[in-house]
Amino acid sequence: MSEDEYEAALAAYLRSKSVTRCPTVCVVPTQASVAEADRAAYRAYVAAREAQRLERLKALQEMLRP
Repeated sequence: MSEDEYEAALAAYLRSKSVTRCPTVCVVPTQASVAEADRAAYRAYVAAREAQRLERLKALQEMLRP
């Protein structure tokens, strides 16, 4: 199979499966750099999610206490 045939077959497969991004992209490290503002926003998001999780856990523990 030539390179062109391979690329055409791969493109046809991805179109038929409605895949918009190759899963291996998630496995390979990226060459992009993330802005510090985005990193800070993500850290804030993670902290907020963790706070919500702890609040739910605390509420559940209070409900289960005799």
